[in-house]
Amino acid sequence: MTAPDVAPYDALLLVSFGGPEKPEDVVPFLENVTRGRGIPRERLEEVGEHYFLFGGKSPINDQNRAFLAALREDLAAAGLDLPVYWGNRNWDPYLADTLAEMARDGVRRAACFFTSVYSSYSGCRQYRENLAEASAAVREQGLEPPVLDRLRLPYNHPGFAEANVDATLAALAELPTEVRDGARLVFVTHSIPTAMDESAGPDGHAYTRQHHAIAEHVVLRVQEETGRRHRHDVVFCSRSGPPHVPWLEPDVNDHLRALQQAGEGAAVLVPIGFVSDHMEVIYDLDTEALATAEEIGMPVTRAATAGVDPRFVATVRDLLVERAAAETGRDVSRATVGGQRAVHDRCPAHCCPNLRGPLPTLCGADA
Repeated sequence: MTAPDVAPYDALLLVSFGGPEKPEDVVPFLENVTRGRGIPRERLEEVGEHYFLFGGKSPINDQNRAFLAALREDLAAAGLDLPVYWGNRNWDPYLADTLAEMARDGVRRAACFFTSVYSSYSGCRQYRENLAEASAAVREQGLEPPVLDRLRLPYNHPGFAEANVDATLAALAELPTEVRDGARLVFVTHSIPTAMDESAGPDGHAYTRQHHAIAEHVVLRVQEETGRRHRHDVVFCSRSGPPHVPWLEPDVNDHLRALQQAGEGAAVLVPIGFVSDHMEVIYDLDTEALATAEEIGMPVTRAATAGVDPRFVATVRDLLVERAAAETGRDVSRATVGGQRAVHDRCPAHCCPNLRGPLPTLCGADA
């Protein structure tokens, strides 16, 4: 077997959000997440109660460990002997520590896979700001961090899409037979400020546009498999801003109540905005939204996230090979679904701007 050519990359970096691992981590973690926003400690402790319901631990780090193991296995099976590192924005292992480790290991250039697959400030540029900050911290230690390239955001890659199609079909099958055919598909993602969506991508509204495009694709694929076209919606969860700041709506709980009042018989929650079952899924959906469904008497199931589905894991390898080809002038084949173009490799200047003011970034034209 001939291994795919991934030159010029000599490492792969998984870049994620991070989460607390024990109760005493919760408030310090939330302080990291909200630093610079002036949110009082009392509010952080209130939000922290979500974590304490699950033993004071977020599932995200364990999910990243499982993803890393699956990714290393996938790369090895393809004949790729490539080191894979992991760094978080907000908790251990911190990006600066990981980049320092990579520098000491002699890594010269690494491809970065973000565990956020849609265009927005919080889903892309903020990660790029964190990479720039971490690289600067490594230089202060007298080390030279590797050159970093972000792999394109894969919201419309077939590996991510097909994992969500099969998860939706499985969740539909869990509904009672008498309501299954008419069930509403409710695609759920993280709410963001409307101003952030208005400026998302190089031309604005990329965040909502991408979600609607992939949701429509999943609906069409479900129709191909079942012969039925389910009505669908894109809704939001996890709003965290002050009441006077507009955020994307409707909230998933409000939407379920509206569906019930309109006479809808059942729904499937499809967490299309998330790549694994982290806190926004296990609390906002599995706890709050399913409690709302029980309260209103509506049969509701929840589809699985992509997680370690082999097709989603293999997506990272495909994006790595794709980007390596682009960087070395070879022919590039970019797999996409849903009629939307692949997201750019290198973010254009002023793409997904920081509305609080510009900060240094990597992986973009304005780096």
